Amino acid sequence: MSPAVKKTSDTWKGNIVMALNSVNTNTGALVALQNLNSTNAQLDTVQSRINTGKKVASAKDNGAVWAIAQSQRSTSNALNAVKDSLQRGQSTIDVAIAAGESVSDLLGQMKEKALAASDATLDTASRTALNEDFKALRDQITKSVTNADFNGSNMIKASGTTIAALANADGSSKITVATQSLALGGSNVTVAATGTIGTVTTATAMIATVTTSITNVGAALAKLGTGSKALESHLTFVSKLQDALDAGVGNLVDADLAKESAKLQALQTKQQLGIQALSIANSSSSSLLGLFR
Repeated sequence: MSPAVKKTSDTWKGNIVMALNSVNTNTGALVALQNLNSTNAQLDTVQSRINTGKKVASAKDNGAVWAIAQSQRSTSNALNAVKDSLQRGQSTIDVAIAAGESVSDLLGQMKEKALAASDATLDTASRTALNEDFKALRDQITKSVTNADFNGSNMIKASGTTIAALANADGSSKITVATQSLALGGSNVTVAATGTIGTVTTATAMIATVTTSITNVGAALAKLGTGSKALESHLTFVSKLQDALDAGVGNLVDADLAKESAKLQALQTKQQLGIQALSIANSSSSSLLGLFR
């Protein structure tokens, strides 16, 4: 070893010895304290993860991941409104379909009455009775159509409500289901609000009118049924999408509690050892008193 290197080595050793034998500077205690503080900081982090169940609970834990998670949470929460809109639209259509089926049944009964009234051999009393029954059925159609409301929306009355349900989280896409008027005298139910079967002529003409109405109502109900099915299918998709988003957020921010539990036990042991090391380092200076006895 060269004289210069040997001199440097001796100086370094001398400094260490001086530090170890000083009551003003306790190097061992400083090192032990630094290690203990580091262990305590890690322990605080692990305990926070165990308490919250998250490895990224706030922006200071990991700003980039926290921002991504917040964005996905926002999208997932917005999908709750989409699901509500789809379910509301579906319920409105289901009410319309139920009323439409009632209208179809009533038209079937009206056709039966009209066919019976077209018989020229009927007496006046029988024809009058059939006509009264026909008018009662006709007026019942109006009642069914008028009362087919859900949440203030009616899809089968004249100038009814068209459903435009939300389809995505930012409201830029919608699923539209058109209104299908089943009111008397409309494009589907061509029976007039004042239609009767009081004579053979009107009864015979009414058979064709009611038959056309039955066909039209069937087609209108098919369109409503297709619309309801579309809303149901999209509702299923949105539910799965929301689950996938929630799972993705969990992958980003959730803590592995089994792993954190193992870390906790290791850090608690390390903390106890650090306290013991600090205690030993602090007591080392007292040994200097022996030099003065």
